[in-house]
Amino acid sequence: MKYIILIGDGMSDNPIERLGGKTTLQAAKTPNMDKISMEGEFGLFESVPEGYPPGSDVANLSILGYAPAKYYTGRAPLEAASIGVDLAKGDVAFRCNLVTIGGGEEGRVMVDYSAGHITTEEAADIIATLDKEFKEDGVRFYTGTSYRHLMVWADGKSNYNMTPPHDISDQVIQPEHLPTGDGVEMIMHLMERSVELLKDHPVNLARKAAGKNTADCIWLWGQGRAPQMPTFKDSYNISGGIISAVDLMKGIGIFAGLEVIEVDGATGYIDTNYEGKASAALDSLDRNDFICVHVEAPDEAGHQGLLDVKLQAIEDFDAKIVAPIFKGAVDKFGADGFKLMIVTDHPTPVELKTHTSDAVPFAIYGGAATPGGLTFSEVEARKSSIKKTDPAEFIKEFLGVE
Repeated sequence: MKYIILIGDGMSDNPIERLGGKTTLQAAKTPNMDKISMEGEFGLFESVPEGYPPGSDVANLSILGYAPAKYYTGRAPLEAASIGVDLAKGDVAFRCNLVTIGGGEEGRVMVDYSAGHITTEEAADIIATLDKEFKEDGVRFYTGTSYRHLMVWADGKSNYNMTPPHDISDQVIQPEHLPTGDGVEMIMHLMERSVELLKDHPVNLARKAAGKNTADCIWLWGQGRAPQMPTFKDSYNISGGIISAVDLMKGIGIFAGLEVIEVDGATGYIDTNYEGKASAALDSLDRNDFICVHVEAPDEAGHQGLLDVKLQAIEDFDAKIVAPIFKGAVDKFGADGFKLMIVTDHPTPVELKTHTSDAVPFAIYGGAATPGGLTFSEVEARKSSIKKTDPAEFIKEFLGVE
């Protein structure tokens, strides 16, 4: 038996007036997801337990069966694993966004949490500048992808309250948005000093001349120390792989002992290589029992408040990921030779531009439940009697293990 999980990041939404009161999942054309939800097991999954922030780290750990209460130590340690940074015992990792800051009458504004989706090549020059400046302070910077990077503080402190920059898009940066906690002076020094370092950086001068958003500042968040997690092989005696454009998911895969499969042209946005991801997923099942395919594009569109782009991202996920992988699995393994789950990790409503903690819809082909005839959306899922709340039991039921 083969097992497939397809994650459309941030697909869930709230009712939107421009869509006649429908959500993005209701309004988008998703015949392939609808067919699976109508004919298979369909319900809600509580991916963000009460008391936890509705981040992709918490939610995707839950989908893969890792209860946040037991395994979650922060986002950045997972991303560190993805880019090959081994954390020593006392190290604290921080997500380091390159962000665009604007000025207004009321104060500084978080204009763009992604610095205009700066390229990795441009960002690498900036990260090198930061690393050279701060390494004598016991702080190192590492290049990730696009605007998403890593800072590691040797023997650092981690008990901070920190705000993800995408949570305050287009907002005036208020005192409560800034880091607080023991030792916060060091964090604020790094962030404020970065403004001076980047003001006339050659990369920013070139981007400004081209009319692009500039990387005006680093924004630190998602801190934590390395987690201790059992692998899929140890827990379920299953070999597996993961495909994603984002370091977070690759890092989860590394800690879970999954094969991290790289796909050329996987960008984490609407222009990602969907066909390459689908093909790589099917190929991986020749050597593995399990594959997880993660698509970031709907989430990015939600954070940017781009309704049309989010609708396109959902429809692309349905047509270019769900359809070919389902058909390919039937052709390779037969209709009874695999199970397939479609799920989103958390809502990213376009009108809020940030995540919420609402339970998310999931649909399983090959599940045991009686088909309910409901189409794939968060609204329809609430009509189902099926609701899952325990991450470990959720994945065990899907994999058919005790």
